[in-house]
Parts: sequence; C-alpha cells; structure tokens
Amino acid sequence: MKIFNLLEDNINDRYLDQIVEALRDGGIIIYPTDTIYAIGCDALNNQAIETVCSIKSMKSAKTNLTIICHDISEVTEYARFGNREFKVMKNNLPGPFTFILPALSRLPKAFKGRRTVGIRIPENKIACRIVEQLGHPLLSTSVEGKDEDYMCNPELMAETYANSDVDIVVASGRGGIEPSTVVDCTAGGFDILRQGKGELVL
Repeated sequence: MKIFNLLEDNINDRYLDQIVEALRDGGIIIYPTDTIYAIGCDALNNQAIETVCSIKSMKSAKTNLTIICHDISEVTEYARFGNREFKVMKNNLPGPFTFILPALSRLPKAFKGRRTVGIRIPENKIACRIVEQLGHPLLSTSVEGKDEDYMCNPELMAETYANSDVDIVVASGRGGIEPSTVVDCTAGGFDILRQGKGELVL
C-alpha cells in the first residue's frame, strides 16, 4: 500500500498520475471528499467494484452504489433527469449531496438490475481532479469507523486496511464525520432520505 499526501491547494501531478494509473489497472483507493473519506475505484471496472464491495462486506446486488462525476454534463452519460432535477443539482453541486437518479445502461455489470444510481460531485479539488484525469466516474462508498478519530485520520485508515486490497491512501489532512445529504429524485420530487452535511436549495 502507498500513502500519498496531497493538499487541495497543492496537488502533486506525479502523485495524481500514479493514482489514476492504479485506478485504470483496477486498483482501489481511499481518498478525501467534502464529507467523509471514501473507498473507491474506477466506476466502469466491474471487478474493481466487486472488490470494493468485498472490502466493505457489501453485496453489490443489494447495495445502493454511488458514483462521483466531474460535472453535471458527465452525469448525463450515467443517469436520467429532467429540467427540474438539473436546476436543483446546479443549485447544490459541487457540494455535499448525493442525488438518487434513474440509472442508464452504460454502467457496468455490478449495476445491472438496479434502476437507480447515486450521483455525487463533491466540493473537493482532489476528488474532482482524479475523476477528471481518469476520464470517467469513481465508485464512492464512505469509510466507516467505530470512532470519530478513526473516521477523520487517513493514517489510521492506512493501518486498518494495510492487509486488504486497498492500493493507495490519499491523505489530505483530517477528514469530516458528517455524511452527504441523500436526495431521492426518482418519485417526481426531492425527498431527503438522509439529512447530512449541507442544506438543500430548491
């Protein structure tokens, strides 16, 4: 496992290249978002997705999966939405929100049978640069911990996952403990399934 120290205002391009190369090779990373540190992989690599689900003891077929996109135009390739949803996403993204939208068929096998996908565009330059350079979305699932110190400390995460399939920890200082606010857009409205960080602007 490698640990790369990156700051949002000083992103080392050499480290970024290595992170993206690892993702393209099916690697798994822990990386910062604008809420909680996340475990992720190339969202179009089915085997990598299954590995992430195994690391977190999730059954991919029964777990809601979320992807991080670079911008709203990229979201159009993976999810379906209308003008009302576009307006609300534009009002709130980048930001600490996960929008549940109808999924399109471009998503890989791990998403098959799912009608929805979670969409995030975090206000974190490191996460967005990774996605931009990768050229397509990252799968994203929050790192979970028993206590606040663990959830915020990437060095402790590296120790915990040292013998797992995690290849890289992107350490960017102390993380947050409040998750994203989850907004379901599939029933014609904007239903908040989980109130987390941020107040939704309609």
